[in-house]
Amino acid sequence: MTASDINRKTHWERVYSEKSVDQVSWFQHEPRRSLELIESSSTAKDAPIIDVGAGASVLVDQLLLNGYTDLSVLDISKNALDISRRRLGKRATEVAWLADDVTAFQPGRSFALWHDRAVFHFLTEPSQQSAYRSTLMQALASGGQAIIGTFAVDGPLRCSGLEIAQYDASRMQAVMGADFTLLQESRESHVTPFGSIQNFAWFRLRYHG
Repeated sequence: MTASDINRKTHWERVYSEKSVDQVSWFQHEPRRSLELIESSSTAKDAPIIDVGAGASVLVDQLLLNGYTDLSVLDISKNALDISRRRLGKRATEVAWLADDVTAFQPGRSFALWHDRAVFHFLTEPSQQSAYRSTLMQALASGGQAIIGTFAVDGPLRCSGLEIAQYDASRMQAVMGADFTLLQESRESHVTPFGSIQNFAWFRLRYHG
């Protein structure tokens, strides 16, 4: 683990220990766009799904309620995962909880669907983006799909005190390369708990590995 990795972990552990879940800018009562895109992927309810950089998102709660049965949740912050486990109570045992940095994660299995809301855009260095792509290719089964939400080109330039990388379809495709085909692109205007608007770009891609 590099110094950069350690600093990134320290940052997110501090965020989830010092702030309540509903007082971070990315908080959503209902992850509507994520659920819509997952439904659009036509992923089977018993297929393996991983939510990377999930933080304390309630997406896992909604997927369980909607009948999905093979769920993994990954985040660099153990504090964030602990919040979600406590929230789910007994149902937490139905989920695989993975505390790791997505750029260093070594998947122990293949997944049919990869979901990422607002992690990829924090990786501003080409080496970080390449490491993310490598993990994604290891994690996805051939023909599997990735749903990635980032700040749009007219979205914020920083989040949680950190610089981000903005994306549109051409930029996303340039980073992901020929191993991925863009199936769907959409936008979302996220209203933060503080009333400000953050423009997101969403991408659903198929992996051809």
